[in-house]
Amino acid sequence: MKEPFILGIAGGTGSGKTTLARNLLAALPAEAAEIVSHDFYYRDIRTLPDPDPARVNFDHPEALDTSLFIRHLDELKRGRAVDVPQYDFATHTRKAETRRVVPRPVIIVEGILIFADDELCRRFDARVFVHADPEVRLLRRIERDVEKRGRSIASVREQYLSTVLPMHRKYVAPSVAKADIIIPRGGHNKAAVEMLVSYLRSVTGIET
Repeated sequence: MKEPFILGIAGGTGSGKTTLARNLLAALPAEAAEIVSHDFYYRDIRTLPDPDPARVNFDHPEALDTSLFIRHLDELKRGRAVDVPQYDFATHTRKAETRRVVPRPVIIVEGILIFADDELCRRFDARVFVHADPEVRLLRRIERDVEKRGRSIASVREQYLSTVLPMHRKYVAPSVAKADIIIPRGGHNKAAVEMLVSYLRSVTGIET
């Protein structure tokens, strides 16, 4: 198999990165692509100096084990399978099980901070930044955290104001300068999905 093509998809929380990644996966032939999320490389809160989740800044680059993430991408690039950690967002801990990921022609990487780290950013063959209005992103964040992660609206609001928004301004928003393509309206932008699928087919030789 040819060396995998690694596509990086960044953007703020709730911008539609995951939706875009899943739409690309669905539009490509079976077994042509795989998604690897930076989110699953969050450090287990039990290994941190202060394990109180109320005081952990989960939106800072140091909250993630990016060194391990880079090693796994390098292994995939070399044609070797990796065991991706699985993260429990309700307890902020890593699960005992992992997910086996094998190399595919396209490896889709998504995460809010993947362009903020220069060493990680160099691993991407193409970089996409997904843009959505702040109000839309906040509403999506509330919906996700309340419905899927058991959070209260008050706690989501507090975290958004204390860490999410400041870290977005410091790390995420400036990283748009590293993008090759900027996609408005998030992952539901059908024209953007079609364009990216066509591009990925052309650079990898994937058949219909």
